[in-house]
Amino acid sequence: MQKGFIKMYDTIKEFGFIVNEEEDEFFFTKQDIHPKSRNMPIREGLSVGFDMKREMRGDRAINVRIFR
Repeated sequence: MQKGFIKMYDTIKEFGFIVNEEEDEFFFTKQDIHPKSRNMPIREGLSVGFDMKREMRGDRAINVRIFR
């Protein structure tokens, strides 16, 4: 699991970007958020843990877990 923070999240379109500790950027959508974290409000600056999935368009964050 990688750690990072939410750099940007669009609540209307339900997607955003996470930056990890090495300052790499990962795309994610609301569906990529772990079920236990889905009821939590998503906002910029939140600390998160996530897994990475390689896709043709770039790396994607999946199983995003919000840390309290």
